[in-house]
Amino acid sequence: MDHIVTLAKELSLNPAHVKNIVELIDEGSTIPFIARYRKEMTGSCDDQVLRQLSDRLEYLRSLEKRKDEVINAITALEKLTDELRADIVAARTLAEVEDLYRPYKSKRRTRATIARERGLEPLAAILLAQELKIGDILDIAAGYIDAEKGVPDADAALAGAMDIIAEDISDDAEIRKILREYARADAMLESFAAKDEDSVYRMYYEYREPIQKMPGYRVLAVNRGEKEEFLKVSVEINEDRAVGIINGAVVKGTSICREYVEKAVIDSWKRLIYPSLERELRSGLTETAQEQAIAMFGVNLRPLLMQPPVKGHAVLGVDPAYRTGCKLAVVDKTGKVLDTGVIYPTPPNNRIAEAKAAVKRLVANHGVNLIAIGNGTASKESEIFVAETIKEIPENVSYMVVNEAGASVYSASKLGAQEFPDFDVSIRSAVSIARRLQDPLAELVKIDPKAIGVGQYQHDMPVSRLDQTLTGVVEDCVNTVGVDINTASPSLLSYVSGITAVTAKNICAYREENGAFASRSEFKKVPKLGPKAFEQCAGFLRIPGGKKVLDNTAVHPESYTSAVKLLELFDYTEKDIAAGKLQNLEEQIKKHGWEKAAEFCGVGVPTLKDIAAELLKPGRDIRDNLPPPILRTDVFSIEDLTPGMEFTGTVRNVTDFGAFVDIGVHQDGLVHVSQISDRFVKHPSQIVKVGDIVKVWVIGADTVKKKISLSMKKSGDR
Repeated sequence: MDHIVTLAKELSLNPAHVKNIVELIDEGSTIPFIARYRKEMTGSCDDQVLRQLSDRLEYLRSLEKRKDEVINAITALEKLTDELRADIVAARTLAEVEDLYRPYKSKRRTRATIARERGLEPLAAILLAQELKIGDILDIAAGYIDAEKGVPDADAALAGAMDIIAEDISDDAEIRKILREYARADAMLESFAAKDEDSVYRMYYEYREPIQKMPGYRVLAVNRGEKEEFLKVSVEINEDRAVGIINGAVVKGTSICREYVEKAVIDSWKRLIYPSLERELRSGLTETAQEQAIAMFGVNLRPLLMQPPVKGHAVLGVDPAYRTGCKLAVVDKTGKVLDTGVIYPTPPNNRIAEAKAAVKRLVANHGVNLIAIGNGTASKESEIFVAETIKEIPENVSYMVVNEAGASVYSASKLGAQEFPDFDVSIRSAVSIARRLQDPLAELVKIDPKAIGVGQYQHDMPVSRLDQTLTGVVEDCVNTVGVDINTASPSLLSYVSGITAVTAKNICAYREENGAFASRSEFKKVPKLGPKAFEQCAGFLRIPGGKKVLDNTAVHPESYTSAVKLLELFDYTEKDIAAGKLQNLEEQIKKHGWEKAAEFCGVGVPTLKDIAAELLKPGRDIRDNLPPPILRTDVFSIEDLTPGMEFTGTVRNVTDFGAFVDIGVHQDGLVHVSQISDRFVKHPSQIVKVGDIVKVWVIGADTVKKKISLSMKKSGDR
């Protein structure tokens, strides 16, 4: 199989670019590196397309390997024909390959294998040939009676022969392919209550839907209901239609054998094909739903990690709790912990006056002007307390409720213990909450992405596949933003292109022993950071205030000569970069001609455009261009909400059925997909993403169930 041609066709890419991408991947280049620094070779493919190509390449290679294994196995049995080899080679999926291999697989002892051992295969061949027009089939079957082999009479011989026919039909790759295609188009998934008990799965207690139209989140809900023994689930496939398809393939005209072949067909369908097909359809539904859910998790994780940092502020982090008290941690503008404490403003203690005094003291002593409150247990009460307290503080102080998902995982982790060995677990959580407001990406990379919780049914996902996808998202985000090598934690460094966990620790150890890195060339002195690793990581690591201004940009060292040539072309120097004297650079290049300038500098136009953009804004953080988070000074309760009220909120999660928006009430409100836009929207992610600041209107608020319904429609029926 020509993987290059296949990938180019499937992904609508230039075959030459696909060939380059495959070669780069095989050479050990990372996706972030390829996406950023090999644009001429890839046609400027972005990281998501590259990962899609990489995943598909891996599947195609696995398919090719399996084909070779199957061909070798059948060859060893001396049963490989030219036609069968051609069919295996032409197979496009692993399922097709396995169908072709099915008749030759070593089987456990089945009714058919026992019948073959009893010498009934010739009788089965006679029946299946259906060439006998006259006579009595029982007389023919009587010739296979053998009491010693367990065939006491003609009926037993016919039964064994039909078992062989049923299994042969089940093993027929073409019949299975036709039935599979029919079932995928026509089958229904059904679910019923497994017990007389109310549950969150009540809507599926008498449920029926075509599998072709069933959305992934409903598939996963039904699966979980079945796993928790609230549901009984099955796939309904029209038996008459399925049996008719098989009859059309194996039954031939009129014959004294026809009745027995038709009985074998029904047996094959009920006993062998349907159970197998049902498992396959359920498995396929689940796999597709899981892939959709994993993709949605990745879509949500990316903007969460890319939330703009709140720079230059001392922050008070609050980890809310009831009985054990709210843990406090003050961090300075660099994230260094300045102070910690515990207050008890929530039930059952309600020591509000004492708690207010403690917060006021921390704010005054450390110049705090932002408070980050975790959104977990007791968050609502803590938010009310903070809102009341800041009204009594003369300084200008705001607060924000921060998604604390995963903070407890970090605080109890080995990494948390290494970072703050003298702190209690809950104090570490307060530090993490404060730092999440300052720099979400730098803090969230310390946590297993699965624990961040911006998806649906993530605990039902295949762990390795989920890890692979989410790790890819984190890598893309970290490398898109870039990393200050002189301040980055080992956790953050380990996501940089080409840097392993061991190399990340070595960088930190080198930094501690030798002081801050002064130039990118110094990276080569780090143990285990060889030439290939340097090539992959150098452009993503920044050195603010280093010897060369280019070291604080995304310009790769391999392109420094080209960058200098570009400056010289328009009479600039490297000093002009830091002085901000290059405002007209892009206009000058355009006037000169991009192609001509690129040729002079020895790079392609895409790389030249990247270089020019970096020279204009050295050390820039692309997250600064995003809308800043909403900071609050007052709090609302669900009881305050009435239909029609307008709020500006932050999107916290996006699912297949809608988006959850934080409007400053303890419960996030749901904007159903039907309320996302005035125009038709197939999926909420077409309109919103996690972290977006949106305007919403209240449709309704259920104070008993604690559910808020919102709309983003600017007009029409809300």
